[in-house]
Order: sequence, then C-alpha cells, then structure tokens
Amino acid sequence: MLEKLQAICNKYEELCAKSEQPDFYADPQKAAKLLREKNDLEPIVQTYQEYRQAEQDMADAQELMGDPEMKELCQETFAAAKAQKEALSEKLQILLLPKDPNDEKNVIMEIRGGVGGEESALFAHSLLRMYSMYAAKMGWSIEIMNLNETELGGVKEADFIVSGRGAYSRLKYESGVHRVQRVPETESGGRVHTSTATVAVLPEMEEMDVQINPADIEMQVFRSSGAGGQHINKTSSAVRLIHKPSGIVVACQEERSQIQNREKCMRMLASKLYELEQERLDSEVTGLRRSQVGTGMRNERIRTYNFPQGRVTDHRVGLTLYKIDAVMDGDLDEIINALATADQAEKLKNANP
Repeated sequence: MLEKLQAICNKYEELCAKSEQPDFYADPQKAAKLLREKNDLEPIVQTYQEYRQAEQDMADAQELMGDPEMKELCQETFAAAKAQKEALSEKLQILLLPKDPNDEKNVIMEIRGGVGGEESALFAHSLLRMYSMYAAKMGWSIEIMNLNETELGGVKEADFIVSGRGAYSRLKYESGVHRVQRVPETESGGRVHTSTATVAVLPEMEEMDVQINPADIEMQVFRSSGAGGQHINKTSSAVRLIHKPSGIVVACQEERSQIQNREKCMRMLASKLYELEQERLDSEVTGLRRSQVGTGMRNERIRTYNFPQGRVTDHRVGLTLYKIDAVMDGDLDEIINALATADQAEKLKNANP
C-alpha cells in the first residue's frame, strides 16, 4: 500500500507542476481533465501526509522516552500518534478503493406506484417530493421528464433527472421497494394500510456511452396529457421510444417539442440499456458487485416508512430513525451516510479477505 501511495504522491506533484505552466489552459478540455485528476488525488495525498506525520510523531516520542522527566508525556504523545496512524490507515484503505466510475454522473430516477392502489400513488408522490427536497438541499436541480398523475394528486409514474456533482454517488442506494404504513385519508375506520412504491436509480448515460442501433428503435408520438387536463397539448409532441430487442419502453411528454422529448427519451434509453448490461455482467460474476446494502434491484424491499410510529427503518443496515417528518422533507443524509459506510466496509472486507 505504501508503494502505491508514494506513486500517487509523485503523480500529484507532476500534475501540480503541469497546472503551474503558463500554457496550461491553452487546451481547456485537457486542462479540465488534469484538474479533475488532481482534485481526485488530493484527499489521498493529504491523508498520506498526515499518516507520515503521525509516524514521525511516534518515532520522536519513542526516541525521547529514555528521559525520565519526559517519559510520561512521551508515552501520551506516542499513544495519541499511534491511534491517529491507525485511523488514517483505515481512511487510506477506503480512499484507495476502486471508485465507481458513475459516481459523479447525473441520475435518472423512476418512481412507480406499486401495491395499494390510490394510496400507493399518493406515497409515490410523497417520495417524489422527498427526493426533490433532498436535491434542493444538496444544490442539485431536478428536471421532470415524464409524470403520470392521478385525479387525487397521486403519481402513477414519474421519471426525472437529478443533475449535480456526486448525485449518483448519493442516490444510488435508493433503488428498490419502499414500503409505507399509514392510515389513508380515504380510510374511515382508521385502519393502517400497507402500500409500496418502487424506485429505480440509473446513472445518466449519453448516446455515445452506449451503442444503440437506430433500426432497433420504434418511435411513437402522442399528445401530452395529465390528470384533470394538465399539460394538455394540441399537437402530438410527446414521444415514446420502444427498443425492440430488449422490449424497453421510455416516454417523455414534458417538453413542448418532439425533438426535445425524443432527445430526453434517448438519454433514458441509453441509461436503461447500460443498466441491463450491468445486470448481465453481474449475473455472470455472481457477487462481484453485491454488497451489504443490497443489490439495488427493484424487487428488493429496502425501507419502511411507518407513520403511526413516526419511524423510518432501512432494512439493509438495520437503521431506524424516529423522525419521519424530517425524512419526508428530504433529510436523508443520516440514512445515506449509513448505507455508504456499510458499502465501504463490505468493499474493504472483499479487498482484504
């Protein structure tokens, strides 16, 4: 590990030297790529420098322990430096784990009402609101691509893009079945009902990232529509694309022109085809990308929102929080941090069997 860290430090110094050259920004695209690489290495280099300093502090303290007057102080210094070194060693192991190449990408999210009829659609609407509020807190933007609402304000299905640095690295843990337990507004007897909604999270892919044969795509156009006459369009601007080999269907009706809706559909299709390929690779190498926080498959129940008890439980890490109102208002960091930590621990275990 130390040899690898030294090589990273050398590479970082090389990039720093290049960035100080007068003609560094002559090629903006190349400069941006080098700066991204430099920024990615910086946390590792800083942590390694702290690790080396802790080592030096241990050596200095040990050298002075022979002095009776300094022994007690040196022992305390040595113990503190040793504890710091061990903590930094663990941090370095995490920093050196292979990065998910999609972590910095934007996200395409899909929310579908599941079991529970209108109540599941109302819950799907609550989830859309929750993710919208979380995105706002993170400084990300949301762009609705397809929204199919019910007469009572529920959401049968919603497709949207979350744009912002690190969006996929945080939201990728949200894929799966979300379960709600609450008394529906339409329930006169006060009985608690259980309903579900499914969430899918895909890294946004461009057409150039995935090979798509135009001959494999059937395009259909239709008029935009929504509950209560919302989003009605007199022209057929909404677009539906059918990828014939896979059977994948995507639709977009939020833009006013066919061209814009088709462009968004192609981005959605590229992301879905990428996901399909990843699932195929996963099945060939069973367990390679499986982790303690779950497979991310849409049929896996990942979280329960129990309104009568005011709790949210994430079943993958056994975390229960009694602050359901805050969570539904987009306070997701505590849950996502726990999932990210568990994911890192699992990867560390696999890296050091």
